[in-house]
Amino acid sequence: MGPAHAVVETEHLGKSFGSGVKEVQAVTDLNLAVEQGEIFGFLGPNGAGKTTTLRMLSTLLRIGSGRAVVAGHDVAKSPRKVRERIGYVSQLGGANPQATGWDNLILQGMLYGDSRKSVIARAGELMAALEIEEFAKRKVITYSGGQKRRLDIAMGIIHRPEVLFLDEPTTGLDPQNRANMWSQIRKLRDGGTTVFLTTHYLEEADALADRISIMDHGSIIADGTPSELKGQIGGDAITIEIAESASGEAVMHTLSSISELHSIAQDGLRIHCYANGGTRILPQVIRTLDEAKVAIESIAVAQPSLDDVFLKFTGHSLRDTKVEKEGGA
Repeated sequence: MGPAHAVVETEHLGKSFGSGVKEVQAVTDLNLAVEQGEIFGFLGPNGAGKTTTLRMLSTLLRIGSGRAVVAGHDVAKSPRKVRERIGYVSQLGGANPQATGWDNLILQGMLYGDSRKSVIARAGELMAALEIEEFAKRKVITYSGGQKRRLDIAMGIIHRPEVLFLDEPTTGLDPQNRANMWSQIRKLRDGGTTVFLTTHYLEEADALADRISIMDHGSIIADGTPSELKGQIGGDAITIEIAESASGEAVMHTLSSISELHSIAQDGLRIHCYANGGTRILPQVIRTLDEAKVAIESIAVAQPSLDDVFLKFTGHSLRDTKVEKEGGA
């Protein structure tokens, strides 16, 4: 398996649904090593297999093939010991909407066998840390999305888990609540909790994660720190949106005459290419396209993003990937 200080490790982990011609391989030959005290981001489109992986690691779904070790215990052989050491917050959360936030939190703590006195003390700490106090005595059904997610996280960590699994923690939140949630997740990491989160938001993975694995169609296609992944692109990203009347193949052929450009690829009506000193050669790109009478809608230069990394390895943009409703979500 992975290094001794890894707290989440998988070896050839796999999971399929159905059988025969209807069999869907949701996760394929997955090898991960998540280090203690880091925020590990699992980035990919809906349907990539992220949630299936999380459910296997948290003992909620039987492992199909391979092996996983979480917090020092084999997931398949010692699921109970794994559950004692992890927290899990699903996309939907687990709070009773008809009970107050305080009652939900106390019940969750008591379920782990702690005394009521110690649970109340711990709940008070979390209420303050996650800024829940002002609405703690209201029923959860009255909470906003951001308030509910903060309660979900409090419930996930009331027993002081070594590893916290967060499945799409900010889906449905507005930008302000999303930024607040990022701040809370960083505080958990700084306090020593290992955080394993799934997301399909590029900006979230870039801003939060110490390391990232990018997943597509059940397999890891790239991994590293955000800066390492973006560094693989080489140079600035140039994105050209062509008119519907233009031929993408002809545009790519025209751009290939510019020696400074590399990794030219088409993604629908967008042409992506890369170059050192993108702003310097932009006038040449515009002039070349104009001379070839190529109709373009827009052209932009930017630092490479994780979407550029995703595009490089898959041939399509994560931003444009449609939501897939299947078992490997």
